[in-house]
Amino acid sequence: MIKRDIINELLKWVAKSNRKPLILRGARQVGKTTVVQMFSKEFDQYIYLNLEKEEQREIFERNYPFADLLTSLFMFSQKKRNGGKTLIFIDEIQNSPKAIALLRYFYEEANDLYLIAAGSLLENSLNRNISFPVGRVEYMALRPCSFREFLFATKNEQLIDILEKPEVPEFLHSQLIALFRKYATIGGMPEVVNLYSQTQEITELGSIYDSLIQSYSEDIEKYANSSAQVNYIRHIISNTFHEAGTRVTFEKFGNSAYKSREMKEAFLTLEKTMLVRLVYPCTTTKLPLKPILVRKPRLHVLDTGLINYSLKIMGNLVFNENINDVHRGIIAEHIIGQELLASNFSISNELHFWVREKTDASAEVDYIFPYRGKLIPVEVKSGSIGKLRSLHQFMDIAPHRIAVRVWQGAHSIEHATTVAGTKFTLLNLPFYLAHRMEQELDKVIEL
Repeated sequence: MIKRDIINELLKWVAKSNRKPLILRGARQVGKTTVVQMFSKEFDQYIYLNLEKEEQREIFERNYPFADLLTSLFMFSQKKRNGGKTLIFIDEIQNSPKAIALLRYFYEEANDLYLIAAGSLLENSLNRNISFPVGRVEYMALRPCSFREFLFATKNEQLIDILEKPEVPEFLHSQLIALFRKYATIGGMPEVVNLYSQTQEITELGSIYDSLIQSYSEDIEKYANSSAQVNYIRHIISNTFHEAGTRVTFEKFGNSAYKSREMKEAFLTLEKTMLVRLVYPCTTTKLPLKPILVRKPRLHVLDTGLINYSLKIMGNLVFNENINDVHRGIIAEHIIGQELLASNFSISNELHFWVREKTDASAEVDYIFPYRGKLIPVEVKSGSIGKLRSLHQFMDIAPHRIAVRVWQGAHSIEHATTVAGTKFTLLNLPFYLAHRMEQELDKVIEL
């Protein structure tokens, strides 16, 4: 399956005048190795090294000058140093701290070579005693497939082109919503999307979801800092898909007897693998963003399809016309968070949501989106404007007058008024245009 967006992003990296070795970051099974193999077709030569293999790891472990290392690398790969435009991919690089340290020399002394590195447990190595060459490498985040990539995989390329036009024809709205509902059901894990594109049968995907969840569980000992933490992380993985999309408490998480400190440390360790993400609330309506770490975070997991499978609600999504009606609207909210993350390949791309400053207040806006100096509130809700009470409360104290609702309805721009009388502009975005948040906000801001 071709991940067109990430390939385009990699081509931009190749074209940079100040290009540095690229480290691909992402959870297991999001397709890092597959993407690079597809990308290698853009080059005259491709060298693939997997540092889980001792003989390939040994190339970087010897004590010799960098020039000799390059000679050894090309000889081992049976390639020529002057054989044309060369891509080198070092996979599972976390197995060799020395290889990580040597990345700086590819930037300083061999910038004619194009080097990408990745590792399934690399994120868990970032905070250990491994010297990353700061300033000599750059990073790119690889996440599950976006809706656009889902369309490409399911042979709906023409719809991708239409989604990039200034206006999407109204007669395509129902078709695009139906396709987005399928995407929200199965999620964006590449292996799942690939099988679905071949069979169009959701019932045949169960074995892949099972193997994905099992593979994350089997890596627990590699993630954990101690034998005790193995049990904590195993408990989190077994419960995280059921708790996803909700605000969680560390103390006794998942009906356990574990204490807050134990579970928080385990969550922080697991976050490094990019399987889970703790999204903390903000109380501000203007920049800078200041997450409140003493408030309960919302649990976001790698992929919505894994949630649906674990909760056994895939059938509900398939047969329910409105995504917002399934699992208290949590699935709709979660998949939009997934889309917002997938729309940007920066490793610093984060999710944020808003709550009232008073701790006893229940007002909560699903997401706040930093753009052009503003914090834009984003609600994933159906229904009339009058029911968006939390959004109203945000707009009553915000220094700007622009808000977004992502929903199943059509694209529109409304002039609205809060219960307290504050006038604001509401941008209504259908689910399938969530990836165009910035372009659509430009239209509103410039009105």
